Amino acid sequence: TMSSNQPFISIIIPHWNGIDILSECLDSLKKSTYEDKEIIVVDNASTDGSQAWIKENHPEITLIENDDNYGYAGGCNRGVSSAKGDWLLFLNNDTIQESDWLEHLANSVSGQDDIAAAQPKIRNYYKRKLFDYAGGAGGHIDLFCYPFAKGRIFLEQEEDNGQYDSAEDIFWASGTALMVRKEAFEQAGGFDEIFFAHQEEIDLCWRLQLMGKRIVFEPHAVVYHKNAVSLPMHSFQKYYLNHRNSFFMLLTNYNLPLTLYFLPVRLALEFVAIAYALFKWDLRHFGAVCKSLFWLLTHPLVILKKRRSVRRVRIKYDKEVLNQFYRGSIVFAHYIRGIKKYSDL
Repeated sequence: TMSSNQPFISIIIPHWNGIDILSECLDSLKKSTYEDKEIIVVDNASTDGSQAWIKENHPEITLIENDDNYGYAGGCNRGVSSAKGDWLLFLNNDTIQESDWLEHLANSVSGQDDIAAAQPKIRNYYKRKLFDYAGGAGGHIDLFCYPFAKGRIFLEQEEDNGQYDSAEDIFWASGTALMVRKEAFEQAGGFDEIFFAHQEEIDLCWRLQLMGKRIVFEPHAVVYHKNAVSLPMHSFQKYYLNHRNSFFMLLTNYNLPLTLYFLPVRLALEFVAIAYALFKWDLRHFGAVCKSLFWLLTHPLVILKKRRSVRRVRIKYDKEVLNQFYRGSIVFAHYIRGIKKYSDL
């Protein structure tokens, strides 16, 4: 049953090229039965005529035309300024959604002021039973800032057999389909545009946790995401951003004692990644890890500035937030102990 006090939801879709992908997403959204919503497409300077196509085929949509590609983080932030809703829903353009997904998401947060964000269940578009790589059934993180999700640890994806069908608190909600209370989003400072893409939603959720807010997973809301099923040839940029951004979180979101405590282990794990890449003669991965370490070494002021901004919003001590973390190394658990499923952790 739907409560009558449906929140107004602003769906914000960052977009850069790929009219056919966006078209399928918008057609799917048309089938969503939830009434109180608006759709905002933030175009990151597409070069394929997306802007004209949207105006012609979807005149009801709010289109924001950026003069440059600001990435996921920058695109989403620029969409918020036009959003009328109390809730923002950041959505990847390569998704389709079940028709009742918004009702379930709205229900999962209704009347609970301490909830700042929620995510639906994200399954794979091509293999519908498979949890998608990007977010699965809700995000978690280990002490050294390596993220994983229920239903996906590194490259191991589980089939959805209802094993994660209870609504529960998670550490981070996936940017594939991330619903955030607008007030909390703005108070937290929005997405950090330094991230450009990859893990900016984890960073945002960490700040929301430090603000004393909860983040929840709603299993009855289902979205399908076109993440490549077979291992996509990992691009240099993706490796680079993933290594740099998760290390950047360790250096900026923990208090100073914990940063210094976890730093040596994280560095050691980076050097293991470098050695492993060399051993496999994967020069792309090797170069990406080196570049990420070089960036962190050469941007101390950026790190200090970010630490200050995190301190400004923090009302919780790290020890209160740490109970949300996996208390070990997911790298060790997966690669040494051979753990493939969240339920085995």
